[in-house]
Amino acid sequence: MTKRHGYALLAAIIAVVVALSAAIYAGVAADDGSGGTQNHVARDRTPGNSAAPASTGTWVGAWSASPVGAEPGTETTGMAGHSVRNVVHASAGGTSARVTLSNLYGQQPLTITHATIAVAATANTAAATTDTMRRLTFGGSTSVVVPAGAQVMSDAVRVRIPYGSDVLVTTYSPTESGPVTYHPHARQMSYVAEGDLTEDVSGAAYTEQTEYWRYLTALDVLSDDSAGTVVVLGDSLTDGITSTVGANHRWTDALSERLRAAAGSGSAPRYSVVNQGISGNQVLAAGLGRPADNPSGLSRFGRDVLDRTNVKAVVIDLGVNDILRNPSHVDPTTVTDGLRRLVREAHARGLRVVGATLMPFQGHRGYTSGREAVRQAVNAEIRAGKVYDAVVDFDQALRDPYNPRRLRGDYDSGDHLHPSDKGYKRMAEVFDLGDLKGSVSAEL
Repeated sequence: MTKRHGYALLAAIIAVVVALSAAIYAGVAADDGSGGTQNHVARDRTPGNSAAPASTGTWVGAWSASPVGAEPGTETTGMAGHSVRNVVHASAGGTSARVTLSNLYGQQPLTITHATIAVAATANTAAATTDTMRRLTFGGSTSVVVPAGAQVMSDAVRVRIPYGSDVLVTTYSPTESGPVTYHPHARQMSYVAEGDLTEDVSGAAYTEQTEYWRYLTALDVLSDDSAGTVVVLGDSLTDGITSTVGANHRWTDALSERLRAAAGSGSAPRYSVVNQGISGNQVLAAGLGRPADNPSGLSRFGRDVLDRTNVKAVVIDLGVNDILRNPSHVDPTTVTDGLRRLVREAHARGLRVVGATLMPFQGHRGYTSGREAVRQAVNAEIRAGKVYDAVVDFDQALRDPYNPRRLRGDYDSGDHLHPSDKGYKRMAEVFDLGDLKGSVSAEL
């Protein structure tokens, strides 16, 4: 072999190595951390879409909300001919994003012909920061049909999502689709406009306001500051039903802020927090309909917790409604057995579970001495370490020291069941962030 031919062969080998390395790098960057292969970096096939490039980072949940039921009044037309602009608050920052849209409670296919994502210009408004408006695609197409009872995840799109920013996700459906899958009690104003104004930046035409989230159930980001997701499963106490609208004062919001502040010190894991609270939710019982509205914690655990992106830890705050909504005095063992079933499902994935004690509710219309006895019995099992891997004692933190059967006055929203903004903040303050570290051996 001549020296010239040897150099040529060497150059060819180097080129092959470089190409293989690039392919491996791209494949790793596109991994969503869930172990699946369904989500890939989007290709730029349409104008106005900044496709997500192969880049380093970890896919985490930045926001999510559980689908609760079919929105009343939308049984026939759905949101046909309207642009729905959901406003959500990001608990993680990232360089790319993707969303999940749900037609779980629809009775016919939902056709979305246009969808966008943008960072809000200011908090609680429909106006977008101009250079952040991106068109979303689904399998490379700008339109998608979501079958009744199904959901769809968008392709990833390159857009910088700052931590703590409000994000606008807008959809347009031109045809009647029947019942709208929604999450009431959002404690956040979203917006609606007539016609296809999906890419409108000013937000001026979005004159209708709503405290519902429609269709949208998740926002994931390719994060450069979070390593995983904490999923909080709960009822109205987690949903934040009495917190100030638009202020992000749910206790999960305060927990997210604490985690971010502590992450640099190494005292806490670098996790985002997503809220899977449903007002009125129970461990065991669900509402009416098929699929059931307000599905029980047991029935929705796989979808709302285990299927979230890159889950690293689970927090559960459920059980009060099982006590309050039972016409008789429910057996406390029934509640704790249900909670243990949730823990076993998490352990099957190797996930650590932190559980909360049940807070007092004397003074609420549902209070009876019998129900109080059940709450005390459930809390005794939880505190004894017989339910969860670790415990956060919300009961002790928020109860009146002079009457432990009721909430402390300044922590009470006024209905003697749900906390005030100060009470929600206190819940996050007593949470031991170190309890979120580590995992458990997966149970087969």
